[in-house]
Amino acid sequence: MRILLIEDNEELGLGIMKLLGKTYAIDQANNGEYAISSILVQDYDLVILDLGLPDMDGLDVLKEIRSNRKSTPVLILTARGALDDRISGLDLGADDYMTKPFEIDELQARVRALLRRVSMEKTSLLEFGAINLDVRSNVVLSGSEPIEMTPREIMVLQALMMASGRLLSKSQLLESITNFEEDVSENAIEQYVSRVRKKLAPHGVTIHAARGLGYHLRELN
Repeated sequence: MRILLIEDNEELGLGIMKLLGKTYAIDQANNGEYAISSILVQDYDLVILDLGLPDMDGLDVLKEIRSNRKSTPVLILTARGALDDRISGLDLGADDYMTKPFEIDELQARVRALLRRVSMEKTSLLEFGAINLDVRSNVVLSGSEPIEMTPREIMVLQALMMASGRLLSKSQLLESITNFEEDVSENAIEQYVSRVRKKLAPHGVTIHAARGLGYHLRELN
């Protein structure tokens, strides 16, 4: 799952990024123009939107999202808690509305609820060979046996399973597990791939590396 946080408060943005980045790939935009350009070039599963942006009203960003026929769920997170603001946001297509200050646990719960809705609209269960990945619960199984993986490892596995056998380059895999601000090299992908490969091998599946091209899943003979 990939989230775009649109928030210009550096301290608050860093805190939310750190919190949600433990489970999801998350990018941050600190102004409306950059947010809109990001949404047009990247598919997101959720947008968290502040209304008090330095270059435009966040409601105008929401209008732009919806005018481009983007159905991405939008959670407004703002200090503007007046009834008229809440009504305007919801009428323009926001899926949820939270006012600042907020409780961290409540933010996490609302993010989970919105992402569950996205997951239900997508295929909730990915399969390859004996491996099953439930994208709603982030549980990896081989038959009824759970395979323990970290959130980043699950992101790598999900990207490969969703590719349906197509090769994914290092940069494509890196994009699926990191955000714009993280300084992670493509060499880090080799480490994640190696760990996932070791965990899949006892269950008859491997990650095959095509030199210079990328990675794809393959069943072991």
